[in-house]
Amino acid sequence: MAFPKVFSIAGVAVFKLVLSLPVLASEPGLTLKVEVGATYQQRNKVQIPNDEEGTRFSLYDIAGSGPWAGARVNLDWDLNEKHGVRVVLSPFSYSESGSLDKPVRFEGETYSAGAPVKADYKFNSWRLGYRYNFHDGEDWKLWVGGTLKIRDAKIELQQDSVKSDSDDLGVVPLLYVAAQYRISPDWYFAADLDGLAGGPGRAIDFSARLMHEAGENWRFGAGYRALEGGADTDDIYNFAWFNTAFVSLDYHF
Repeated sequence: MAFPKVFSIAGVAVFKLVLSLPVLASEPGLTLKVEVGATYQQRNKVQIPNDEEGTRFSLYDIAGSGPWAGARVNLDWDLNEKHGVRVVLSPFSYSESGSLDKPVRFEGETYSAGAPVKADYKFNSWRLGYRYNFHDGEDWKLWVGGTLKIRDAKIELQQDSVKSDSDDLGVVPLLYVAAQYRISPDWYFAADLDGLAGGPGRAIDFSARLMHEAGENWRFGAGYRALEGGADTDDIYNFAWFNTAFVSLDYHF
């Protein structure tokens, strides 16, 4: 999705801030987080191109709700008590066959209603972020920061010998907020949000989880993630919503 120029400038500023952080940290900490779960498609509407040459249709009608297996890897590096950087690797794709309830024009080709059609969908997200711990209390911990998201997306339709696709590779700046609440000495609740809305589109990635500390280094738990967003530009219309139920395993170095 495209965002106004001011958001791109803000993203560059965040990136420069991350690079300018001190290399030497007083008490650095590194946490590797792995999520594995089932992803469900709630909505996925597409029109490419976004004019009279394209037809608005639903990938949900072709692929259904899922679920599909999903995984995500987070690497959180606390440089010191206040400053930290984040790396997020979040690949996602599916390939399903179904049918259309009306003729669809997509990227220069026409697809018939009622006949089998294959849909390939990809939305990979690679992120680099900075976070600042502005509150570190006995019960609550709170962070705020920014994220640069590299969006690697592709939509492809195929029906017999007819085939067309649209891909998109770009950088999107996002705001980041996170909170952690200590329920007991061994249990805590955590939530985080990467998101931004404005101009022709939006991107929202929210998660909440319940975690248990098993010893000094290991943590495990389960949670829910919502990924929603899209763009409405002259070239493309695509808004999607995915829900994921996951289990999480963390290791603190």
